[in-house]
Amino acid sequence: MSELRQRSTAASKPSNGSDKEPNSRQHSSKDEIDPDHGISLLDIIRVIVTLLIACGGLSYYMTSSESLLWGYRPWYTRWPVVKQWVQGSVTLTPSQLSLYNGTDANLPLYVAVNGTIFDVSANRMIYGPGGSYNFFAGRDATRAFVTGCFKEDLTSDMRGVEIMFLPVEDVEDEAVTSAQQKIRREKELRAARARVEGAVKRWTEFFSNHKKYFEAGRVVEDKVDEEPWPLCESAQKQRPKRSAMMEKS
Repeated sequence: MSELRQRSTAASKPSNGSDKEPNSRQHSSKDEIDPDHGISLLDIIRVIVTLLIACGGLSYYMTSSESLLWGYRPWYTRWPVVKQWVQGSVTLTPSQLSLYNGTDANLPLYVAVNGTIFDVSANRMIYGPGGSYNFFAGRDATRAFVTGCFKEDLTSDMRGVEIMFLPVEDVEDEAVTSAQQKIRREKELRAARARVEGAVKRWTEFFSNHKKYFEAGRVVEDKVDEEPWPLCESAQKQRPKRSAMMEKS
């Protein structure tokens, strides 16, 4: 009888091996459900790629230019710019620059502002033969950009342009001494030159930042006229009058 009790007790009592088995199964199941590995590099790449695709899709459907980069177009995606970069910057005299006015279809179309040459071939309808601004093609007409005299001032000679911003002395101001007049004149002259520089800078930035144009090189002056270019009639009429300035003040 005692032997039977011992066998019965041994059969009902779990062995040490059976004690460990449930625990090992429990830990294995826990590891499968809650792995302690964090976010992998592949997950990060997938998220970034998904965001880029979504951003590009939104840009394509929301921008009028149907661009994947919200209107931004890197220079290396534009073949004419890449070609110019490979060939290098050009250096032309005014006489050489005149050949790039659109009459030769094999040559690019150039416009120069303040000595910088810009390729405007992408807008041949405007700057090419028959275009409304063809008179700017093949030349540096910085003076005309400032004065607005598109017929008379198609030149790069900027000497004396600041006069158009100086007041016309149409009345004598007796309350101001000659010394004060000189100081006032110098102050007005500095302000006038600053306005000219600002106008030139705006036009240079217009061509530099234009999505269709790009910088191609520089103009090298082969000669300088002894006499400064005269101020055109239209620019003369734009000059303020001293009497009007005195009334405002």
